[in-house]
Amino acid sequence: MEALEQVKNQIEIFVQGCGDKRSMELLGLLAQGKMLRSKLILKIAGINEQSIKLCAIVEMIHAASLLHDDVIDEADTRRGKPSINALFDNKTSIMFGDILYSIAFTQLSQMDKKIAYTVSNAVTLLSIGEMLDVELTNEFNTSYDAYLDMIYKKTASLIEASAKAAAILANKDEEAFALYGKNLGLAFQMIDDILDITQDSATLGKPALLDFVEGKVTIPYLLLYNKLEDKQELVKLYKKQLNDEESNWIKSKMKQTKALEKSIDMAKKIGYEALEAIKSEKNEDLALIMKAMIEREF
Repeated sequence: MEALEQVKNQIEIFVQGCGDKRSMELLGLLAQGKMLRSKLILKIAGINEQSIKLCAIVEMIHAASLLHDDVIDEADTRRGKPSINALFDNKTSIMFGDILYSIAFTQLSQMDKKIAYTVSNAVTLLSIGEMLDVELTNEFNTSYDAYLDMIYKKTASLIEASAKAAAILANKDEEAFALYGKNLGLAFQMIDDILDITQDSATLGKPALLDFVEGKVTIPYLLLYNKLEDKQELVKLYKKQLNDEESNWIKSKMKQTKALEKSIDMAKKIGYEALEAIKSEKNEDLALIMKAMIEREF
């Protein structure tokens, strides 16, 4: 059985273990992602019983956070499929998220103490990141530090913990792999934020520029804001349903000010720092994961 299939199988075994038929039904309705965190763990720790269990735990935590996220964002779809809250209701999505969190923590308590601490601490950061994300949509954010702190906590912290926990499991340099994971997570989120502007709606599976409409001032908008002479022109469009003219104005200003170009450069710089952190490990697979993400067409 392929490694990622083993992870999916392990998640089913864990959920079956709680003896709740409804939870199994809901698990079957979850949209499958790219399993980036599992790929990372397996490339660092190899394929064995403990690494498969760690992957399953991390994937359940990630899925739980997305179930809650979809309620917060009032999202109808997840990875092109109807979200659980759209299929049923918010209560179902929240409670199933809680079940997955609880199962994950139950299984985590059976693992090495250091691994359990690393992953559970990241979940605290992830939850704080969710709150920060919501708070930052209250008004037009102009702080780079606030944006970077939020994406570190909300996205990068669990990727960082996955890499670190895998290194602990494999007796490798946990700090080097933690730094790789952290930078991978930061670059991953920044690139996701950039693609929201550069890709069309069909490719994204959601409306383009949706982040800005929803009140998210991501790295390209921060850079654009700082470059514009008339900053209020941009602020006036914040959280507004944009027409074609307004969308095109934002995109053209992004190009003129090189805000997009600089955003891509920043994401790539963080990505290359991650590769530098694990250079001595000579792990070509991890280098490929990062390169596939940052050396792409925008």
